[in-house]
Amino acid sequence: MSSASAVAVRLWDLRKEYATKGGRVTAVDGVRLDILDGEFLTLLGPSGSGKTTTLRLIAGFESPTAGSVELAGKDVTAVPPFARDVNTVFQDYALFPHMSVLANVEYGLRVKQVPRPERRRRASEALAAVRLDGFSDRRPGQLSGGQRQRVALARALVNRPKVLLLDEPLGALDLKLREQMQGELKSIQREVGITFVFVTHDQDEALTMSDRIAVFNDGRIEQLGTPTEVYEHPATAFVAGFVGMSNLLTGAAAQAAVGRPGSFIIRPEKITVVPLAAGDAPLPVTSGRAVPGTVTDVIYVGSITRVVVALDGPPAAVTTPPQATPTRDRSGTARAASRSWPGPGMPRTAPPTRPSTGSPRSRRRPGARSTSRCSRRPTRPTTCSPAAATTWCRPPATPRCASSRPKQSCRSTSTWCPTTPTSSRA
Repeated sequence: MSSASAVAVRLWDLRKEYATKGGRVTAVDGVRLDILDGEFLTLLGPSGSGKTTTLRLIAGFESPTAGSVELAGKDVTAVPPFARDVNTVFQDYALFPHMSVLANVEYGLRVKQVPRPERRRRASEALAAVRLDGFSDRRPGQLSGGQRQRVALARALVNRPKVLLLDEPLGALDLKLREQMQGELKSIQREVGITFVFVTHDQDEALTMSDRIAVFNDGRIEQLGTPTEVYEHPATAFVAGFVGMSNLLTGAAAQAAVGRPGSFIIRPEKITVVPLAAGDAPLPVTSGRAVPGTVTDVIYVGSITRVVVALDGPPAAVTTPPQATPTRDRSGTARAASRSWPGPGMPRTAPPTRPSTGSPRSRRRPGARSTSRCSRRPTRPTTCSPAAATTWCRPPATPRCASSRPKQSCRSTSTWCPTTPTSSRA
């Protein structure tokens, strides 16, 4: 355990319970955690594991049922959120749409009654730190998703907090932008030197950005360590299964693959698939052990190909370089596959087409009995002028037909045409 002077946040036997109709539910169960000054710590876990509740307890948005929260060695368990030296970046950004980017960033300083020249200077510095120097006069609606995320980050950094809490801030971004922001967040954290506490359920985000990872499950920390330690040496079966893909080998498969009985977890990238030689004998391998199996499925996912191999036990997953490449035409240009009609397994019939005239309500069975109620959209008139042949007539002024068959004018002409009563509408 680190010394008290190097600890930015300390959680001691932290517990949070909620009362429900069925009894009490424990969201956080006895968490003990030291977060060091200037480190990037990620709280990783599935939905309902307690990671977001822990973040809210640090921020002061929730009060613990038991335990304590310390910031820089000071107990702040009973301190309200606005009096704690922390800032929070939420997933939805919570920007003021009617304010400019600069006004959004300096809003916290304005609430603290910081003089106008100083808050303008600090807000400009914060925007420069997140690489948005030339966007001061824009509104949030004129920015992209990544730019709005950086404005929210600048608004949190401008107050110069000791700890910055980030509650899945990249969850609403697309894959490419999310990957770009991962690198930018880590770069900004190194530049400003502030402690970042990051909540996510994405293992790639945690492994990419974190100095340490705390893996949560059922309100408890299953493992705390560096990304390499968590991935290469998982402490529990849950960590091994949640962080990355893994194969659980037991029984005869474990005996054959590892050489001793028991339960073992092997990462897919540690396995190599080789074909059998003549006589069903495995080809010699340079290292490790060879186990025969049957390929049951091959899944192409772009950068890798997943191969599912059935052993004497649960199937094992293997990742290999892609086995298929895009086809190319005679000019050397890559060609992408396209779907044509009919698709695989579809009957060779023409695709359905919409009628060129009329409407579902006006297409009536021939000889249908008419009633006293007029149709709101009658069939196309037959005695209108050619210029009005493709337009609908206006509905009659009265909702019910008179005995003399009312007249209606067509939309695009002043000629008159008779209307034939049709079946009643629902």
